[in-house]
Amino acid sequence: MKALLGAALLFLLMLLRQPLLLLLAAGTAFVHVVLARGEVEYMIQDIWSALDREILLSIPMFLLAGAVMTRGTIARRLVRIMVALTAPIPGGLGVATVLSCAVFAAISGSSIVTMLAVGTVMFPALLAAGYPRTFSIGLICAGGTLGIIIPPSIPMILFGIMTETSITRLFIAGVLPGLLLAGLLGLYAWWRNRGLGGGRWDGREILRAFRDGLPALALPVLLLGGIYSGHFTPTEAAVAALVYALVVEGLVYREVGVKDFYRMVGETVVTLGTLLPLVAFATSLSVILDYERVPQDLVAWVQTWIDDRASFLLAANVLLLVAGAFMEVGSAIVILAPLLMPMAKVYGVDPVHFGIIMTVNLEIGYITPPWGSTSSSPWPRSRPASPKCAARRCPSSSSCSWAWPSSARCPRSRWP
Repeated sequence: MKALLGAALLFLLMLLRQPLLLLLAAGTAFVHVVLARGEVEYMIQDIWSALDREILLSIPMFLLAGAVMTRGTIARRLVRIMVALTAPIPGGLGVATVLSCAVFAAISGSSIVTMLAVGTVMFPALLAAGYPRTFSIGLICAGGTLGIIIPPSIPMILFGIMTETSITRLFIAGVLPGLLLAGLLGLYAWWRNRGLGGGRWDGREILRAFRDGLPALALPVLLLGGIYSGHFTPTEAAVAALVYALVVEGLVYREVGVKDFYRMVGETVVTLGTLLPLVAFATSLSVILDYERVPQDLVAWVQTWIDDRASFLLAANVLLLVAGAFMEVGSAIVILAPLLMPMAKVYGVDPVHFGIIMTVNLEIGYITPPWGSTSSSPWPRSRPASPKCAARRCPSSSSCSWAWPSSARCPRSRWP
């Protein structure tokens, strides 16, 4: 009877179109007080323990660093290098878009930030070069998904927090899948547009692109090298990324001022106001469910239907793809990871391997209709600009400001 009452409460909140955070908070409080016969004080203690972690500092640092790089010219300079290197390849501008997303993914940690930073520059260039509009939008959205697969990755940090898995190992494990996906997307972009003739390499343009973009190109080397060599923890890498981005954009390129940074801090705080409470309530719910042995009972029930690892992985992949089509990646991870991880361990799946599987599947669902977060075009009306012009201008300049995605058109874009 109590369980039915709780389900009715959640259903009522969904009918009233309340946000996921309120549903999670109400469900957690109901489980603590009614089902487990505990006290609200226990839930508050769990929330405090969930948020009192140093690793959580890496999330706002990566978000803020991504905002600085998106508002500045780091993305534009990286794109210029990739365009110069792929000039002779038929369909090379599409390949350059994928490569730009892959490189920017190594410094942003967010798929939305990657999509916006690269897409703002490349979308008008792709249209001007004769690429189909639908292909251009799909390529940018798919390339943006590399933002949370190629490390550093905010969703991998959330997965590590919720399942107590090594975040450094998750970062290392994400490199090869990310490069594989980038290679496949690049091959598809080449094959799909192989009729668009390539140009010729321009040695001077390549040298100018590398000269202008060297500070930007050094950032992924600094981050990944620091993490994999053991000199940086994920939190220290996030702080290093923010400081480096501020130095490059504020002092070297002089594209980001104090007022710009103030606005970006405000936007980051708004995002954290949604993300951190989700982590807190999901952790509290995970603690009480574990205390009541719900995950163990769920594993026992699943084992009556699924008796081998391959079947479990197949079912988990389908579940995650469907969940990704209806939920943000961060929300899905904080809710599903504590429930699915015990099952994965029982079936002999390595936690790091399962973390990569979860991240990739949720990100594929993230751009899948009906409610894929990046499946609708954030560039509703566009005016073609020359590829050379688009690749060299700052995305925030007046000439490109029309292409900046509107929050009204992309309401869920604040999620990683």
